[in-house]
Amino acid sequence: MKKIVSVLLFSLLFLLALPGTGHAASAPQTKIILDGQELMLPSDVEVVNINKNVMIPIRVVAENLKFKVQWNQKTQNVSIEQNAKVLSLNVGRTEASVQNEKVQLNTAPRLIKNTVVVPLRFVSEEMGLSVSWNNKDKVVGLTSAAVPSDEPSPVPAPAVPGQDSSTEWSKVSDISFANQQLVVSVDTEVTPQITRLNNPDRIVVDLPNTAFGEMGPALQQGKMGKLDVSGIPNVTEIRYSLFKNDPAQVRVVIELNNLSDVQVNTQYVSGKLIVDLALTGIIGIPVSPSGSDSGKSVVVIDAGHGGKDPGTIGISNTQEKNFTLPLALKVQALLLQEPDIEVVMTRETDVYPTRPERVQLANTLNADVFVSIHGNSVKASPQSSGTETYYYKRSSSKQLADIVHKHLIEALGFKDRKVKNGNLEVLRNTTMPAVLLEIGFLSNPDEEQAMFSESVQNKAAQAIVDGIKEFLNQP
Repeated sequence: MKKIVSVLLFSLLFLLALPGTGHAASAPQTKIILDGQELMLPSDVEVVNINKNVMIPIRVVAENLKFKVQWNQKTQNVSIEQNAKVLSLNVGRTEASVQNEKVQLNTAPRLIKNTVVVPLRFVSEEMGLSVSWNNKDKVVGLTSAAVPSDEPSPVPAPAVPGQDSSTEWSKVSDISFANQQLVVSVDTEVTPQITRLNNPDRIVVDLPNTAFGEMGPALQQGKMGKLDVSGIPNVTEIRYSLFKNDPAQVRVVIELNNLSDVQVNTQYVSGKLIVDLALTGIIGIPVSPSGSDSGKSVVVIDAGHGGKDPGTIGISNTQEKNFTLPLALKVQALLLQEPDIEVVMTRETDVYPTRPERVQLANTLNADVFVSIHGNSVKASPQSSGTETYYYKRSSSKQLADIVHKHLIEALGFKDRKVKNGNLEVLRNTTMPAVLLEIGFLSNPDEEQAMFSESVQNKAAQAIVDGIKEFLNQP
């Protein structure tokens, strides 16, 4: 946590040391070294010098140093918290408080271009960082409490991603955002560090030991890149940069209108790191824009219905969505054991992806197989029973349907209601072999009981996996 604190104050302190000659003049380019590592500020961050006091935007305080920052628009108050220590500042007021004790500031916080800036030295010193200034090289040294403060911070030689020490860094070749999913193309699997911050609401995605590969030399210098987010609900800006040089670290920031109901999940599929944002009123689905380049087959498993859509209702008032999800998760568990298959789920919880979203997921992934799992019901005819499988027109879909259906009939022993051509959206609009499975009838008392049993679901899951493997010609 001390290191995190240092990171926040790194920006603040480096500015402190800079001489200020004008009112609200831009600070010169300066290196910031935190405990021996160079840190980089986004290119669009405006550090200002007001009355010889270096001021830094509060989003840098929160985003780079990772202090907890709260902004109250109505009262114009900024609260900065680290562990149990709380600083309280007000725009336009030189009186602040530290742990409820009043203190005087040399310069009051300002609101500049809709961004609040606060005095770097005050925040830095109160949060326990020591600062040194190398005027010749224009280097600010920040030292956390874990490093002896009587020794100057070392200034390492600039690292160049792709050379020497960076040879083992993961390389980012593309960043995109679609269907409420951030997709980062990276040559080796990375584990992101996700931080949720307020004022403004945003998700910060840090990729450790990662540099830019094919995205252009400009980004190697700490420049800021941005994605076009016009028309994307709830997202106001997505920016990315090389946050640190040595070790390299890529950072992506997703600014939102509303963070409170956002759930974040991540997965790595076929060279794509997928950060899935499940937003209020919007269901996020993992999306990878260019399919598999690993030689593995990509299989999309779709648990029908979910969330606000219960699906059909069983004879004892069971809901179809509560049958499809457990079975789909069992299929997922089996497919995860297959070394030559990448499995992607349209949903793993009780949420409702729309049919177009399910289709878009499979098509964007360039999946090899799409399987949608459902349960049937005709309450007026409780004697109706059996398994039926649907495809739409494509011969490849018909072949997949025949194979999976054969395995289901053999495994479950339900009545064979045959393979049928069905003009269904998830089959019609997908571009790969796609089938929809009606496992059995929830309106039939015997089949309903069987379909909700672990043993039958395990048999059905294995049959589906066996059918997919046979279709893909995998042992």
